[in-house]
Amino acid sequence: MNKKNIIQWFTFGIFRALSYLVVLILFFILGFIIYNGIGVISWEFLTGFPEDGMTKGGILPAIVGTLCLMAGSMIFAFPVGVMSGIYINEYAGNNWAVKFIRIMTNNLSGIPSIVFGLFGMSLFVNTLGFGDSILAGSLTLGLLVLPLVIRTTEEAMKAIPDSFRTGSLALGATRLQTIWRVILPMAFPNIITGLILSVGRVSGETAPILFTVAAYFLPKLPASIFDQVMALPYHLYVISTSGTDIEASRSMAYGTALVLISIVLLINILANSLRKYFGNKVKTN
Repeated sequence: MNKKNIIQWFTFGIFRALSYLVVLILFFILGFIIYNGIGVISWEFLTGFPEDGMTKGGILPAIVGTLCLMAGSMIFAFPVGVMSGIYINEYAGNNWAVKFIRIMTNNLSGIPSIVFGLFGMSLFVNTLGFGDSILAGSLTLGLLVLPLVIRTTEEAMKAIPDSFRTGSLALGATRLQTIWRVILPMAFPNIITGLILSVGRVSGETAPILFTVAAYFLPKLPASIFDQVMALPYHLYVISTSGTDIEASRSMAYGTALVLISIVLLINILANSLRKYFGNKVKTN
């Protein structure tokens, strides 16, 4: 074995070891949460309301609140982000304005989430008069993940060869028809990747909802988008730091974390199945 092969073998061995290490760390974290939280999981825990300083009862209001915020933020961020990405890649060209938009989008994705929370409180809660509500929290979270959806959509559109655009236009289709019937269906499986990443980030955010929607203790389900809700990330923080019964609070915290991870995992599986479905549909057509 010559020197080049030895270096290559050694380098790829390091890459392989680091990859296995990442997987090992992931399984260790999941195993730790499951081990400490599985004993709390029950039908009463999933469907009941919190009691006794949130050291007893269930977390149904927090589960419902988290799902409402996930859905609300995606309803806002996904269409706006996808349309923005389409405009930047297909219509705007490559002028200074587009470069400026890309720079600002990248900068926006690096802003701490607590700043989005302060902005959401100022604009949605106070100025627009939505109050502490699902609507205000969803819009704030939507703004938080909007840069991610835009960049993912733009990269997905860039991956489609220009020959498809040229061929469609040569057959007499307009640019809008080309985007709607040719480019977007082919890019959609990769666009869903942005949806998956966005849902994962929204599900675990605490700072933005702290300023706009999250309630400390609210043992009831929301009746409208203008109601406050409990949310799993904030509920997890509260019972981990404010419980009077330390052991009971710790068990509840691990159980809440396990439920949150399970919800994110199920949504990711659903989104990946959707991506696979559209990917197979594109290959068939």
